[in-house]
Amino acid sequence: MVANSTIRWLFSLSVVLLTSLELIQCNVSYDKKALIINGQRKVLFSGSIHYPRSTPEMWEGLIQKAKDGGLDVIDTYVFWNLHEPSPGNYNFDGRGDLVRFIKLVHEAGLYVHLRIGPYICAEWNFGGFPVWLKYVPGISFRTDNEPFKSAMQKFTQKIVQMMKDEKLFESQGGPIILSQIENEYEPEGKESDAPDPVINTCNGFYCDYFSPNKPYKPTMWTEAWTGWFTDFGGPNHQRPALWLTTTCTMEEPTLEELLEALFITTSYDYDAPIDEYGLIRQPKYGHLKELHKAIKLCEKALLAADSTVTSLGSYEQAHVFSSDSGGCAAFLSNYNTKQAARVKFNNIQYSLPPWSISILPDCKNVVFNTAKVGVQTSQVHMLPTASELFSWETFNEDILSVDDDKMITVAGLLEQLNITRDTSDYLWYTTSVHISSSESFLRGGRPPILTVQSAGHALHVFINGELSGSARGTREQRRFTFTENVKFHAGKNRISLLSVAVGLPYLKMVFGARKRDKTSSTPHTILFCLVDP
Repeated sequence: MVANSTIRWLFSLSVVLLTSLELIQCNVSYDKKALIINGQRKVLFSGSIHYPRSTPEMWEGLIQKAKDGGLDVIDTYVFWNLHEPSPGNYNFDGRGDLVRFIKLVHEAGLYVHLRIGPYICAEWNFGGFPVWLKYVPGISFRTDNEPFKSAMQKFTQKIVQMMKDEKLFESQGGPIILSQIENEYEPEGKESDAPDPVINTCNGFYCDYFSPNKPYKPTMWTEAWTGWFTDFGGPNHQRPALWLTTTCTMEEPTLEELLEALFITTSYDYDAPIDEYGLIRQPKYGHLKELHKAIKLCEKALLAADSTVTSLGSYEQAHVFSSDSGGCAAFLSNYNTKQAARVKFNNIQYSLPPWSISILPDCKNVVFNTAKVGVQTSQVHMLPTASELFSWETFNEDILSVDDDKMITVAGLLEQLNITRDTSDYLWYTTSVHISSSESFLRGGRPPILTVQSAGHALHVFINGELSGSARGTREQRRFTFTENVKFHAGKNRISLLSVAVGLPYLKMVFGARKRDKTSSTPHTILFCLVDP
């Protein structure tokens, strides 16, 4: 969700769907506890950087900030519509240089979790699908459909082979330890059927209800949302640091890893620990960094033992990991959102703030409490610099461009996406109406009314080259009605609608016009209907 160096911070004991056979046979595997790399169980903290949402010049700095914040893994989607804008024509340059991005992660000493898709959601246009895919004969997305599976396989193999050619898989000495096929497949009702060795996972604000479909697979929280996306007209959502860290620790302190695009703004800040400008956002960044340190101190116990849960009161519990060889780590929780608690654990008294977890790496000393945020909140200030500023110019667009060489004339309306194929978010629809000089409204009577009923995104209405008004829907309710008095003159009057697609899925428009009888006492009405496909 542009200008986005955003890192959506994720936590992980292990990560997503294992799809490359090489990864299973060679150096990466898993059991019910964790991901296993070179024979060792690992507690891994993972964070997301979407390479096309920032510039290549920013990548190295973003990766370093992620590492400094205690991350072990960088994950990213692969953006199909960016890389294959038309069938068989691939683009991996500039912001699309996936190989360069992965190599920079490797140089920083971090692992990579490659989320190939092909559907990624990510609040990205068309969920990452290229628009041309919609026009493949007989296609049905994300189903057992041969045209879809064929296109999906071709792109997936293209990416996997590229990674192999560059020796980027961990089995080749590279950083990629995990690959993911599809994303957020649960709404399709099939994710729980994930066959071995694929691991089904959970995305959300809370995942305490979730378990994998086999007991020998690790429980994975692939996205713990640090905030939420911003849509046009909506608020900037925030998720406080203490709530994020408590949620990620509350579930069962084994700490797993931590989204279509209609009406989504070009900002994808997501209230992340590193904001859309690439700046550290405090206190979230520092608080999570301290959490990472605390969990690493518990790693040996977490990976050697299962937890035992003991009640310490009405809302209080102790989750203890203890073994002869793995030491002892405890997580003391207070689920009461309003009241602090005083509990006794191992004959020691502890104070637990409301809705918090205290982490005891040795089952004695508290090194971190999720509710005690000790980092100063950052304040962003805009300051002048000595940099040379760009000069700015303004201009008025000539709306007569509606008559350019690309104009086509048909008896009815054509659906916008079928015409533009996502090469533009705008399309002009224009018609004309003849007004008799005897019309009463030309002599001071009630003016005619133009009504546009739409299930589309937004539009601007022009009458004879002048803006008459605008209207739009919302992400929750795309349908809207434009109703305004309009100014006509005697003779031919041009009505032009500038249709705006605010992200895909797509908009289909059906066009009609009606003018009431000139002898009617009611206002004249011109009606346009824009409806779903």
